[in-house]
Amino acid sequence: MAHAAAARRRRSGLLLAAGGAIAFSGKAIIVKLAYRHGVDAVTLLMYRMLFALPLFAAMAWWAARRPGTRPLTRRDWAGIAWLGFTGYYAASFLDFWGLQYISASLERLILYLNPTLVLLLGWLLHGRRVTVRQAAAMALSYAGVLLVFGHEVSFEGRATVVGSLLVLASAVSYALYLVHSGQMVGRLGALRLVSLATLVACALCLAQFLLLRPLAAAWVPAPVLGLSLLNAVLCTAAPVVMVMLAIERIGAGLTAQTGLLGPLSTVALGVAVLGEPFNAWIVAGTALVLAGVLWVSRADAAPR
Repeated sequence: MAHAAAARRRRSGLLLAAGGAIAFSGKAIIVKLAYRHGVDAVTLLMYRMLFALPLFAAMAWWAARRPGTRPLTRRDWAGIAWLGFTGYYAASFLDFWGLQYISASLERLILYLNPTLVLLLGWLLHGRRVTVRQAAAMALSYAGVLLVFGHEVSFEGRATVVGSLLVLASAVSYALYLVHSGQMVGRLGALRLVSLATLVACALCLAQFLLLRPLAAAWVPAPVLGLSLLNAVLCTAAPVVMVMLAIERIGAGLTAQTGLLGPLSTVALGVAVLGEPFNAWIVAGTALVLAGVLWVSRADAAPR
């Protein structure tokens, strides 16, 4: 009986992890579809965060009511503000901006360099050792991105360079969030930290729109509103909950490995929905990136 319950828990965890990875990856597809209606990154991100705001406010309220929840200190609020800026505001804005210039497939591959960027930042900021195996795995991942980048830049030229740099900056910003969030997750809990940090990002995105755009810019085609609502619910709030539930059931390591479905689903959706090319360059680049990330994850988890 206990074995059957454990098996069901594992299956549900794997399904949640896979669903979260695919939902997260769908963001790029929705953003590219919205850009076809002439909206810009500032306005599109504002609507995504506007629709996500009540969802994360509800999560923050629920997390604060859990037994044993302690009051937040000034230090906690300062940390939340920093993580909200780096992990959810800057990373999201740079990513949305970059998607104006590059394909969804290349964007997802660059973002999937995150584990390697966390290793590099740990070495640069905290002096953590990088093993030969980890360095080789990182080289493999970067080779995959350069392969797809080189193929795309031959057709799009400068736009590919600009978009790739913006998305890489987004990945670095999110890696900074990951590097500095570990201790705060232990103190506040994952759901409370994520919901509060995202609320900070929502406020920043709304303020950015009010500062940079006239109110008339809020009038957008109806499909943009629908896509933004879908992005906020299906590709922002829902995956956060799904991944957290998956980690509770199968652990962070297996959840992260299941997340390898993300780039694959982005490539598939990009081809099916956006009509993006599917060729040997994409296949080879994706395979190299995924192999490198998987190797980094295993090397990082191996006892030393």
